Order: sequence, then C-alpha cells, then structure tokens
Amino acid sequence: MSEIEKRMLPAQQCELRAVPPSDGQSGPAKIAGYAAVFNMRSDLLGGYFVEIIAPGAFDEVLAQDVRGLFNHDPNYLLGRTISGTLRLTTDERGLAYEIDTPDTMTIRDLVVAPIARGDMSGSSFAMRVAPGGDTWHEEDGVVVRTIYKVAELRDVGPVSFPAYPDSSAAQRSLDAWKQAQQEGIAAHSLSEREARDRLLTMIELKALGAK
Repeated sequence: MSEIEKRMLPAQQCELRAVPPSDGQSGPAKIAGYAAVFNMRSDLLGGYFVEIIAPGAFDEVLAQDVRGLFNHDPNYLLGRTISGTLRLTTDERGLAYEIDTPDTMTIRDLVVAPIARGDMSGSSFAMRVAPGGDTWHEEDGVVVRTIYKVAELRDVGPVSFPAYPDSSAAQRSLDAWKQAQQEGIAAHSLSEREARDRLLTMIELKALGAK
C-alpha cells in the first residue's frame, strides 16, 4: 500500500507565478510559488477531516532529491533539486519552490504560458508523513489532523485542477485514531500518538497474517 499522499493548494494561497528572465538576461522563465502553507486548515479531506501543516514539518526533507512536476506527471519533469533546477525553501508562510523550466515549446505552451495568463489554478506536493509525525483530535465536531514531520517529499509543482484526493494512508491513520477513541486505548497511561501507533502496528500485523 502506498504511503504517498498528495495535497493541493488553491490559487489564492499558492501565489503561483511565472518569472521572466531579468533585464539583459536570456533563458527560460522560472516558476515560483508555494506548495504548502503552515497553520492553515485545508478543505475537508475525503469528507472526513481537515488538515493543518505545522511549521517545521518539511525541515528534514529540503535536502532530498525532489522533482518539480506538472500535475504530478513524471512525463512533465520541470526541475530537480539534485541538479539545481528546483530550489526549495521554507519561511513563516510555508514551503516555497522555484523552478528553472526547460526551454521547450511543450513546457512553454502547457505550463509557463497558462501561469503567466493566470489560467493555472494552484500548486501541489506529494509527501509521506513520518511515523508518529501527525496527531488527530476533534474540535467543535470536526476531526483535525496536524502534520508535524514529513519523512519524504516526492515532488512539488503547478497543477491545473487543485483538489484534495482521498488518501488511503491518511484514512488508515484516521481509522486507527477513531478505534483508539472507541476502545479507550488513549487513556491517561497512553498518549494519543502512542495509542494510534500501537493500533497501526496491530492493523499491519493483522494484514500480514491474512496474506
């Protein structure tokens, strides 16, 4: 089962833009924007919960080999951190990226031009949350997931249709938290995170035994 989760950021939050070459310089345009913002609730995910990304969640993945992709499609590789054509930084707002786009007609027509016109509607990233890197709680009838640590950042980049697809990895984590609540495992002797991790281990062992 894949642990990779995809998250999208709407246009009004991602500040996606095409940056033309500076005066007197030549070369392809750059793409810049935010792939994620901190301390802001997402839309409802999977119809079950909202999500918040805490500052510092990406601190340990900025040096990883991350791709810049259009619509998460590996056929449209825009840049890569290992080659220096994709640069990742974090600030008080969130996870920012800048990509030196390939100087090809395909990328200019499909990606750069729509961004420059304001047609491209958001940014996205694909991640794997670290074990124990998130917590769950209920607030005013809404289940809230807070992500504190990302173990893997797979890709970032612009997307045509920002949306929050269902995530099986997040759903399994949510189900474990709900079960812990129902069975009273998250008692005073166990933290919420410890209870959820214990249940996840039990679920994984049960799945392995059923094979």
